[in-house]
Amino acid sequence: MSDNVVHLYKDPTPEPERDAATVTTLTVVPDPPAVPAVPLWVRSGRALKTAVTHETTKSTARTVARHSLYVAGGARIVARRAWDGRTAARYERYMRTAEAAGNMEAAAEWEERGQRFRDARHRRRMDLLHSPLDAAKGAAVGTGMGIGGLVLLGIAMAVVSKDPADVVTPLMAVVEFINLLITIVRVVWGPALTLGPFLALLALWSVGAHQKAAPQWALPANARTGGGEPITPSIVVKALRDLGIPALRKAIKEMGDAGASMLSPIVIAGCGVEVDVTLPSGVATNEVQTRRRKLAENLTRHEHEVFITIPEAARTVRLWIADSGALDEPIGPSPLVTDQTMTANYKTGRAPWGRNLRGDAAELSVYQRHMLVTGRSNQGKTASLRSVALWLALDKSVQFWIADLKGVGDWSMFDGIADVLIEGPSDDHVMHATEMVEEAVEEMNRRIEVRRTDPTAMFPPLIVLVDEAQVAFMCPVVGEDKRPYGGAKATSRYFMAVRKIHNQGRAVDVLMWQGTQDPTDQNLPKLVREGAHTRASLVLGTETQSRMALGDKAVDDGAAPHLLRQGLDKGTLVVASDGIEMPAGQSFITVRTHFIDDEPAAEIAERAKALRDGVTTLRVVDQGEERDALADVAAVIGDAARLRTNEVLKRLHALDPKVYGDQWTNDRLKALLEEHGEEPKKSHGVMVVHRDHVLRALANRDADGSASAAE
Repeated sequence: MSDNVVHLYKDPTPEPERDAATVTTLTVVPDPPAVPAVPLWVRSGRALKTAVTHETTKSTARTVARHSLYVAGGARIVARRAWDGRTAARYERYMRTAEAAGNMEAAAEWEERGQRFRDARHRRRMDLLHSPLDAAKGAAVGTGMGIGGLVLLGIAMAVVSKDPADVVTPLMAVVEFINLLITIVRVVWGPALTLGPFLALLALWSVGAHQKAAPQWALPANARTGGGEPITPSIVVKALRDLGIPALRKAIKEMGDAGASMLSPIVIAGCGVEVDVTLPSGVATNEVQTRRRKLAENLTRHEHEVFITIPEAARTVRLWIADSGALDEPIGPSPLVTDQTMTANYKTGRAPWGRNLRGDAAELSVYQRHMLVTGRSNQGKTASLRSVALWLALDKSVQFWIADLKGVGDWSMFDGIADVLIEGPSDDHVMHATEMVEEAVEEMNRRIEVRRTDPTAMFPPLIVLVDEAQVAFMCPVVGEDKRPYGGAKATSRYFMAVRKIHNQGRAVDVLMWQGTQDPTDQNLPKLVREGAHTRASLVLGTETQSRMALGDKAVDDGAAPHLLRQGLDKGTLVVASDGIEMPAGQSFITVRTHFIDDEPAAEIAERAKALRDGVTTLRVVDQGEERDALADVAAVIGDAARLRTNEVLKRLHALDPKVYGDQWTNDRLKALLEEHGEEPKKSHGVMVVHRDHVLRALANRDADGSASAAE
């Protein structure tokens, strides 16, 4: 290689001194090869493709095609109407429709009407044979009478004016008028011939546009997707035709335009519409029920927006179709929250539970009805059950024994209303709850014995409520008598106690209300779930669970809580009960329940407490034991001679927040001390609790307990 250095440019700065051993070589990099130019035909093709596939081009082409097809569709519709008006095709379609539906009486009636139409048409055609001669005679007579009348009028004018020329004046005036009309026709005829076809096309376009007589791809985007379009007979018939039931499709095809005769009038029903469909012969109602999703999509709705029920009429399904998105709108607050004066009546009243799909108020009667509410976790089970209990609490004659086996405070507002309130999920809580239900059985038996001796005896209603009852059924604890507390066998204490109340409780107004999750044969035995008069279910996972929750009859008639949406249909209940109004012959109803939050629920509970004389609630706290409230009061006072009631409450809360929470008030503390013969006193205008008084109450209570034990 040569050691020469090639200088491409002269650097104005002096070169630094180089080491003699160092040789700097500059490598000349050749220019990259030139990119060949894109041929013109390629660039033209790309530009053409971009222009053709551009959204504006496609939209313009779709618009042109749509309006052109409107004209063709309008011509087809007008031709069909003209054909129907001139022939008996309409009557033949109706006759085929009736035959396909198995209605032979209607088929015979349409056949008779078609025959009458043919007879009338035959008479009209026979009359046309004589009409030319009659028309000629009529024209001759009319012309002669007209000329004669004009001549008489001219004679009268000549007599008056004494001018013989006036005899022909009226006749000449008519001739001139006819000449004027001919002139007008000559002027208008040319433009009319030119504009006539355009006006005819405009009329056909109007008919086609009104009926949307164009393919789906040519329609606007909102019409193609059908988002929330109004439900019409043609849409329902088309949706049924495309369900994939061969017998139904064939029958509708034979009916032609008369397919709407299968439908009852479409009526507004709340936030949707309702229509009864009389199915053709050979099509079963369950075939339509099992295709609910496909039917909903054919109606441009989501699956949860279409409900299929079976009315009393044979071979008929009832469709309720919601307005698009309407079921996602809230239904408003409960009347219990908005009406501060509302009261309840156990025997004659109805709880304002929510609204049905028609938008009407759904009110529940609880009179002598056991209740079961089930569903998946966190879907509103406790809230829906609690709203009925809050309403019933406004009847001061009703007693409550409540076991909340979740124990997170959902039922704490019933402290001061319920005689018993158990809160907690442990086995100890289940034992207390079981004993509570067994005591209710004893109370039921006592009432039955009284009723035997005095048939007119009346008793206050007793509601025995167990929320999260699956915890009780699944409890593994075995008692000292070797009988398990939980389980679904005859040896189970909880199971047998609930069964006994179901069997005889309603006769003496001892009622069992239960709330449970995800029903199975293990956590909700068959005999227990079938003993409830009011059965309600939120969203479930399978049809088998729906049958467990509501029974086979309701599910066979279309009840489908397993098709509700997890998380989106919170508070939506499918109810099977004779205590709620529903259409005649229907075995279930869907109710969107009012949600009452904890704060308004506490306010309603305070109204209920104000109606009562004061109830001292026996509470079982979350630790699974009953606290000794009097001993706790003595403990928090300590060595102080006296302590303000507010300070006592504050210390109690610090001692056990779960037990001595917000429900412990001055009135609650006063009631506790008065129960043991003591009460808070005023000192310098402030309510205080004396340590000596509390200790004396404890001593008296212990002495009474010792005396009772000695006896």
